[in-house]
Amino acid sequence: MPRTRRRFTGEFKTEAVRLLEESGRPLQAVAEELGVHPNQLRMWRNEHLAAGSAEALARQKAEAAELARLRRENKRLEQENEILKRAAAFFAREAVPS
Repeated sequence: MPRTRRRFTGEFKTEAVRLLEESGRPLQAVAEELGVHPNQLRMWRNEHLAAGSAEALARQKAEAAELARLRRENKRLEQENEILKRAAAFFAREAVPS
């Protein structure tokens, strides 16, 4: 009789990895408690870690892009401020009768 392949929901996998991390027990013991093969639980843990690092990398890239945009905007505003200072000084000299 052929064995049917069991399917696990994403929620089950996430909870299994959380249980593994929070319990502090060996992977073998947690896998046995959940009724899954230790290699399966190991794979879920590795996928969870990889997803976390991918999210961190995406967040880091977004922050770097935002920082670059803010630096460009700051440079533009500093230039505009310098132009306005020079214009104010010019018109102040023009307004004073000699």
